[in-house]
Amino acid sequence: MRALSRVLIALFCWLSNPGSAGQGASSAQVTSPDERPPTVVPRADRRITLDVVVTDRSGNPVPGLQQQDFIILDNKQPQTILSFRQASGTNGVADPPLQAIVLVDAINTPFQGVAFQRVELEKFLQHDDGDLPVPMSLVLLPATTEGQTVVTRDGNTLADSLDSMPFSPGALYRLHGFNGAAERLQTSIGTLERLTSYEATQPGRKLLIWLGPGWPLLSGPGVNLGTTGRDSFFDAVVRLSTALREARITLYNIHPQEVNDETGRAFYYESFLKGVGSANQVQNGNLALQVLAVQSGGRVLNLTNDIAGSIASCLEDTKAFYTLSFDSPAADHPNTYHNLQVKVGIPRVTARTRTGYYAQP
Repeated sequence: MRALSRVLIALFCWLSNPGSAGQGASSAQVTSPDERPPTVVPRADRRITLDVVVTDRSGNPVPGLQQQDFIILDNKQPQTILSFRQASGTNGVADPPLQAIVLVDAINTPFQGVAFQRVELEKFLQHDDGDLPVPMSLVLLPATTEGQTVVTRDGNTLADSLDSMPFSPGALYRLHGFNGAAERLQTSIGTLERLTSYEATQPGRKLLIWLGPGWPLLSGPGVNLGTTGRDSFFDAVVRLSTALREARITLYNIHPQEVNDETGRAFYYESFLKGVGSANQVQNGNLALQVLAVQSGGRVLNLTNDIAGSIASCLEDTKAFYTLSFDSPAADHPNTYHNLQVKVGIPRVTARTRTGYYAQP
């Protein structure tokens, strides 16, 4: 139990320190909870930009809508739409810039699962003579931002890059127990934060497609977050949610059936989709990859072996989408959670976008 407590303190201190994410798993600092630096509050930019996908009952994107067809509700209150644009990413025109990033998770996935994902991904990249519908790049986990491949619409080029990537499947997956799970969680979130930080410097919308079951949730008997843990997890939730929004990243998760789910709870994340408003409310599952994906306006494609088809399904969201903006009301205190809804005033369609954000004073 003492060993578990030491690991929890180290992990919570790392989660509460945004700067540690860029240093990798091996450089996490272990400090006393009383020595933790104050929470870094995200920049108080009141302009909120939303990328909205509108689909019909069959799931097909609906083009041709106008600004007057949309209503933005912030905590159920209508907001003034300040800008509106319809966009398409499949016409070869980078206006606005758009790209898709496929991340191959080689640390939370067993060896045979990584091999299966690579075969399926290569199948997708080489389909239609390698002519990709949107510019794409590849990222390997574990990796740094510098490990991201070139952004291109040539799938054959990316397939060659995939073959040359230095995979060591299952290296961290083989680390069992709570310590191994904590290290994989730390490495996974660190990679996501580095990637998000880099993409925030790039213009346009990005689709990040994460292949794999996602990182461990660190839940179970004997795991008690406590006050320090809840504060750190809430800081991490706010930080990741804000970073994904400001980088205009929509997150998708494809969890192949071929990949064994070590927790046996592939749909457990659905209990945590509601936005969390304070550290007192936070639970381990609020930091799940799948939760972040749904809250970003993306999707979770669970227990499917058609990875190539699932990637294509995610990219359907680029065929027609809408970018709207509004100014959020000023918050009374830091990290005030706001629920978001976008409604469309025509029948039998569904609008999908970010489900909430954290406002600042």
